[in-house]
Amino acid sequence: MSVVLAGESRKVETPNGVMTTLASPTQGRAGQAVWRVDARPGMVGPVHVFDAELVWTWLDGGAVVELGGERYEVGAGDTMVLPADVSRQMFADAERGFVSVVVAPAGAQVYNPGGVSEPDACDLAPKDAERLVPPWAR
Repeated sequence: MSVVLAGESRKVETPNGVMTTLASPTQGRAGQAVWRVDARPGMVGPVHVFDAELVWTWLDGGAVVELGGERYEVGAGDTMVLPADVSRQMFADAERGFVSVVVAPAGAQVYNPGGVSEPDACDLAPKDAERLVPPWAR
């Protein structure tokens, strides 16, 4: 058993918000990765794919999630199960952004659909056909 105290949580800031690792293989020796997303109002996330199923639960605010070409509006109290290997993009509420908690299997990797990086991708994003475990899920 492990206890991860709030002051020990790992925070990673991206251009779209802050990812806070709540538990992961390197934080609490967890078999799953659990992180909090504090998305900035109006943020438009990158188009990306995970090689594993992710579960997202919205705690505050709202978003539009584009998943495999379909669009879903979600808000506080809603949960989405995002399947592996399906392209996704998130658009945060323009005024409130959103707060979510995400659960993924340990070692889940993110990659670019079609193996092509977005031209304005941040330094933490996978490059072209690279697959990586995001820092907040390690």
